[in-house]
Amino acid sequence: MKDYTLGIEEEFQIIDPATWELRSHIQEMLSRGREVLGDAIKPELHQSTVEVGTKVCRDIDEARQEVFRLRTAVSRLAAEKGLRIMAASTHPFSNWQHQSITEHERYLNLIEEVQVLARSLLVFGLHIHVGLEDRERAVQIMNAARYFLPHLLALSVNSPFWCGINTGLKSYRCKVFGKFPRTGIPDYFNSWTDYSSYLELLVKTRCVDDGKKIWWDLRPHPYFPTLEFRVCDIPTRAEETVALAALAQAIVAKLDKLMDSNLGFRLYRGALINENKWRAIRYGLDGKLIDFGKEKEVPTRDLIRELLDFVSEEMEELGSAGERATVLQILERGTGADRQLAEYKRTSDFKALTEYLCNETLAGIPSAVLSS
Repeated sequence: MKDYTLGIEEEFQIIDPATWELRSHIQEMLSRGREVLGDAIKPELHQSTVEVGTKVCRDIDEARQEVFRLRTAVSRLAAEKGLRIMAASTHPFSNWQHQSITEHERYLNLIEEVQVLARSLLVFGLHIHVGLEDRERAVQIMNAARYFLPHLLALSVNSPFWCGINTGLKSYRCKVFGKFPRTGIPDYFNSWTDYSSYLELLVKTRCVDDGKKIWWDLRPHPYFPTLEFRVCDIPTRAEETVALAALAQAIVAKLDKLMDSNLGFRLYRGALINENKWRAIRYGLDGKLIDFGKEKEVPTRDLIRELLDFVSEEMEELGSAGERATVLQILERGTGADRQLAEYKRTSDFKALTEYLCNETLAGIPSAVLSS
């Protein structure tokens, strides 16, 4: 099998345990953070966000070790300042209007460009990079992989609350981020040349500076030879992040293998895929997605089991049997959003929910990593 390297970026919330509110404190963490983590730690638009990114990982085992290591390290950095980190795609009750913007040219320009849409972008995501050296093949795989984006989202949903409100959605992050231009399910492109022409036109007409301002749910990364999956909420538990990365990697490997055999995967219109994305946003795993081949609704859990069967050989070859088991556990015990809703139902206390999420952010990481 070819090498399908992995890179994983996670955006964490910086939490003040005295109030369980977000704390705009990234600048105070960065100098020490760069001593410890180098370029793996980065600021984001809001100062209450800390982003970490793995090195380029050869396989899922290395990716798992990196995710565990980085979560542990950034938690320690926060603890040095009397703070906590939290993995969820929205804060249960903190208001975006109370958060400070990072004083960086890129972010200040973004504020100037999209105004309140940027200021209100208080959401936290997971980005998964799967290595593909052949840019032509990357576009072809992107076209086909779009179909599976709602499946990945349904597994990852983890943002049911916004500013102290139960939104009724399992992924409110998607609706907040969807206010930005150039987001959502990507269009279909005939070739890398076709995609490049599109991007060149946007640059020429001053719509974007470069490809980094194309924020689709799946995109060819503008600088790295990767396909970047951006559709997912950030899971609270680290092993779920690793499982989603393994599933994205297996999807790419499966589609690549089909193309090597002169076989294709049926392509669907973005308008149809968006119907499934909405269902994933609203219901997570508890609704139904549309099986467009059969032209009927199917329980989301059933379609995800079908996806696991579709990529089972690739997950075995890639060493991801444990991650397959984790996906099945999510289907059984529910998503991060489901667990948030259950915890809030139990306590009726947003602060207790935030504390629970902080504790869960390091849950499941081996004690040897936590104590190293």
